[in-house]
Amino acid sequence: MARARRWTVDVAVDEEEGSTRARMVLDTPTGNRFTGVGLVQHGQRSARHPTIAAELAIARALTDLTEELLEAAAADLESIVLVAGS
Repeated sequence: MARARRWTVDVAVDEEEGSTRARMVLDTPTGNRFTGVGLVQHGQRSARHPTIAAELAIARALTDLTEELLEAAAADLESIVLVAGS
């Protein structure tokens, strides 16, 4: 039976005057940590509503986190290919 490995994500949303900021932290079973940040300025029409601003900030943080994970995966794959080619 395959063993499940747990990856945990913590999401924090802070609202300050004029903006909503989301910070998403992903901890891996191997001890790596990745962070994504998303920001919404309240001058944008949809950001006048706190729930919508939080949703947008979280979506942007998730996009930022996705980019970090893709970069890490690409670097890991490159290191494996370089080692295998040696």
